[in-house]
Amino acid sequence: MAKKATKKKTARSSKVEAAEELAATAKKSILKPDGTGEIDDVAAVKKLNEARDSIMAELRKTIVGMDQAIDEVLIAIFSRGHGLLEGVPGLAKTLLVSSIAKTLSLSFKRIQFTPDLMPSDITGSELLQDDPETRERKFMFTKGPIFSNLVLADEINRTPPKTQAALLEAMQEKIVSAGGEDYVLDSPFFVLATQNPLEQEGTYALPEAQLDRFMFKIHVSYPSQQEEIDIMRSVTGSGGGTPEQVIGKEDILALQDLVTRVPVADHIFQYVAALVRATRPAEENAPGFVKDFVSWGCGPRACLNLITGAKARAILRGRFGASLEDVQALAGPVLRHRMGLNFAAQAEGVDADHVIGRLLEEIPSDKELYEKEAASA
Repeated sequence: MAKKATKKKTARSSKVEAAEELAATAKKSILKPDGTGEIDDVAAVKKLNEARDSIMAELRKTIVGMDQAIDEVLIAIFSRGHGLLEGVPGLAKTLLVSSIAKTLSLSFKRIQFTPDLMPSDITGSELLQDDPETRERKFMFTKGPIFSNLVLADEINRTPPKTQAALLEAMQEKIVSAGGEDYVLDSPFFVLATQNPLEQEGTYALPEAQLDRFMFKIHVSYPSQQEEIDIMRSVTGSGGGTPEQVIGKEDILALQDLVTRVPVADHIFQYVAALVRATRPAEENAPGFVKDFVSWGCGPRACLNLITGAKARAILRGRFGASLEDVQALAGPVLRHRMGLNFAAQAEGVDADHVIGRLLEEIPSDKELYEKEAASA
């Protein structure tokens, strides 16, 4: 009897803790201020814009000089996308991701990718254990670190393709299969992977098909001189404090739905299609420099990510409608890892960002032009 009472007490304690956690999240909710009331889309956009300013302020307590990278990570999160962070070691990529998890109230796990990492180290595995109810020994699934809201795949290119594929499959399907059972991943779910662009020895380059699953490839660059001075003052001094939660999981899920309702004008769809198709050297209307320097261009997923990202960027800036400026601002992160450059480009020192920059200059963005083309079609 004593054991049963203990179990009931434990179960009740768990329920109380869960209720307290839910109440705490509701207090932080920006879309449901009282935990129940809904607000319209335009008001939600305004509140999100205010929340973005608060998120940036909290992150600046520990992160210096990475506003653009933070902005692109937030856009990817609200777009239900994943990000690939590329930068040399020591630029606080891990700190950036863990700090974002705190401000968004997300569970966070870091996976250090190494040559001996196995798929089960990521997804979990079946272990022989005692069933607490029947006291029988049987195989039970133990969840791996992939079962978190925000997963940092650190140095993803240091592990063999088989292990990379296990992560990327989970990213795409949002489920893990083991022992004939499917286990749904936590929601919301995001993967931010990092890789070092300098070291190639002992690494396994991600295939193009797997790179395409990342919404953005985000460059993390060196800080400016003043930013580096600010970093020294902060780290060697008392510091700027610890980031605090700004929004909760319910807000993120609601905002992801809000992104799907943001309107996009027809000429923006046409511009995105023209921009992406211009990256393909086999296209009849591809610019000459694309035919000279590009081996293969971007696929349709680039179009989808540009539109979705433009919607998320718009609402983060307080606008309920995507613009050409939003598309152009995200062209680099969306396109740079989806095109392959040839030997001529390497010989000339031409990189993907150079090609994208020229495309943005040459592809017409005149609304009236696209409207005339649509009318004559």
